Amino acid sequence: MVYPYWEQKVKPFRMIGNLYFVGTFEGSSHMIDTGDGLVLIDTGYPQTVYWLLENIRALGFDPYDVRHIIHSHGHYDHCGGTRALAELTGAKTYLGAPDREYANGTLDLSWAKELGYYQYIEPFEPDVLLRDGDRLTIGNTTIDCIATPGHTPGTMSLFFDVEEEGKTYRVGTFGGAGINSLTRAFLEEYGLPLSYRDDFLRSIEKVYEEKVDVFMGNHFWNNHAPEKLPHLGETPNPFIDPTEWKRFLDETRKNALELYRQDP
Repeated sequence: MVYPYWEQKVKPFRMIGNLYFVGTFEGSSHMIDTGDGLVLIDTGYPQTVYWLLENIRALGFDPYDVRHIIHSHGHYDHCGGTRALAELTGAKTYLGAPDREYANGTLDLSWAKELGYYQYIEPFEPDVLLRDGDRLTIGNTTIDCIATPGHTPGTMSLFFDVEEEGKTYRVGTFGGAGINSLTRAFLEEYGLPLSYRDDFLRSIEKVYEEKVDVFMGNHFWNNHAPEKLPHLGETPNPFIDPTEWKRFLDETRKNALELYRQDP
């Protein structure tokens, strides 16, 4: 479901340590204060960039301090705001190498048409093409980039540490959990191989045993953020849940297998 822009606003908040949520309901965007500039993970839609900027300011940060923009994958709802933000801030942009042509407009695979926003596409050329196993050290944060293709061929899952009250916690995000791009109709329409479905399942297995204390959803509802928010500020932090990662991946695998059964 796509919500009207005016229903997408989410009050920004500190999730844990130096990790913040600055996105909208439909287009998640997280921010890391590295001590050497700000890192954004995904930028949402171009139509809601103004809210992203407003949210960064509301937390006491300067949007012009955004130095790096890292993407989970090349779909419109994750990198639609990147061109405007990169032009505004001069930030360096990062994307899984196989998704380059999604972002620069060479291939019509951004999902903008399916969302009804094709007229708003703002292509960009990524500055850094990420590959499996890349490690990015920016200020006080080191981000491990693991290729998890399936949702798109260039989907990247990200893992990094944060500190809260003297303890270190591992944050992880599964870069693309949606099965909407794995339907037979979608794959056939764009001439994509059915093997993307197998890639998706292999990617789940690839990161299944990662130690993740804090699951960072790349959609606002993935990690039940709306239910956790009322408890933010309590002890323990509601976003700390070492069991949630595997539960989410189990559910994602189940959804994929059910799709494959119903839509062989």
